Amino acid sequence: MSAQTGTTQPGAAPAGNEVIAEEKKYNCPACGAEAQWNPKKQALVCPFCGVESPGKIDDSGQIVEHDLVAALRGIPDSGRGWQADKVSVKCQSCQAISVFDAAKQAQRCQFCGSAELVPYEQTKDAFRPESLLPFKVAEGQARDLIRSWYGRVWFAPNALKSRALTDTVNGVYLPYWTFDAQVDADWRAEAGHYYYTTETYEDNNGRTQTRQVQHVRWEPAAGNLQHFFDDELVCASVGVKASLLRGIEPFPTTNQLVPYSAGYVTGWTVERYQIDLVNAAKNSRTQMESELRALCAAAVPGDTQRNLQIESRWTGQTFKHILTPVWLLTYHYGAKAYQVIINGCTGRIAGEYPKSWIKIALAVVAALIVVIIVMSMGKR
Repeated sequence: MSAQTGTTQPGAAPAGNEVIAEEKKYNCPACGAEAQWNPKKQALVCPFCGVESPGKIDDSGQIVEHDLVAALRGIPDSGRGWQADKVSVKCQSCQAISVFDAAKQAQRCQFCGSAELVPYEQTKDAFRPESLLPFKVAEGQARDLIRSWYGRVWFAPNALKSRALTDTVNGVYLPYWTFDAQVDADWRAEAGHYYYTTETYEDNNGRTQTRQVQHVRWEPAAGNLQHFFDDELVCASVGVKASLLRGIEPFPTTNQLVPYSAGYVTGWTVERYQIDLVNAAKNSRTQMESELRALCAAAVPGDTQRNLQIESRWTGQTFKHILTPVWLLTYHYGAKAYQVIINGCTGRIAGEYPKSWIKIALAVVAALIVVIIVMSMGKR
């Protein structure tokens, strides 16, 4: 939850959703071109002549936590639109919907590299995100992180490093939903406490031996747990694989979000959400219930447990729609496409790579040799 937050009243329209009639321009003082957000300088910079714009992005708005129950009953159209002239295209290969500046022509999908792009006509404008995390990792840093990552993937083919780095690294804003909730849960279970007894037995040589035998003493247990879920993330992207996103999360949403402004996304690709609020809320509740069960299980005393039952009451359920920055490299090795993704705020990296079966086979042989040597030494 951001420090600059509020909660809409039940049934009220989400605050801060006014559509700005005229987009504010951030022009270069030297050549007049439109300046773009530069992660390295953390300022607006002209992409043509490199001059830093003296203008500051207007991020004086508020980051609002919206009432989830009221929103699910229907969000008004006043929360739609991008505050800027945008065009959307849909990839026929991976189905990602990318949103570009109107003047920018997309040649290939920035998620899978496919050239099969078709115009995407929305029946309604997308809900506009009200807050975002600006890029902090510059493109040069992203390339350095990728080179370092390649050096750590031992089973990749030797030719991978030089072949893959010839592709373009793309800066993309991904759509996320965040959810907050307060839960008050009563739990009950059977708590198991280990105890041991000594028993005697005869070994294979007919000698009497003793050993400790573990038993479980079961006792009823119950308790209450209260927990606040803060900014539980649900990604609304289909362009990036979920397994890779889990590798670079979390994003610093609790203290680094800024109110949405078109100045931050000018010149960058934004993916339109394809998991709507209803389905995102369901996914979030599933995540929270799984975490709640783990928390209650940890509260059960003893050494083991069984028959855990939970009765929960959920209040204060709120949400936000935000954008998060990532650097994305999609490369082809052979006939297959692979992705490498970098958290644009923290620099955490995750990626896919082809495996060299020769290296894997050599590693297996080496491991077997070590096992044989250890076993032979143990017999001496």
